[in-house]
Amino acid sequence: MAAMDTLFEVLAALIPSLGVGLLFYLAIRALINADRNERTALARLDAQMKADEDSQAETPSST
Repeated sequence: MAAMDTLFEVLAALIPSLGVGLLFYLAIRALINADRNERTALARLDAQMKADEDSQAETPSST
């Protein structure tokens, strides 16, 4: 019975650290995903702006 009590004490001591580690992992993963999505959106915006500039350059202006 003493071995089970020791096991529960060890688990009780480890659970808070594991919880904080899990929260840290989730926060870092969210930051990385947000950065990836922002870079993708900026690349898409840059490509769209370049396409708009190219199409305006090809169209002769009336002035």
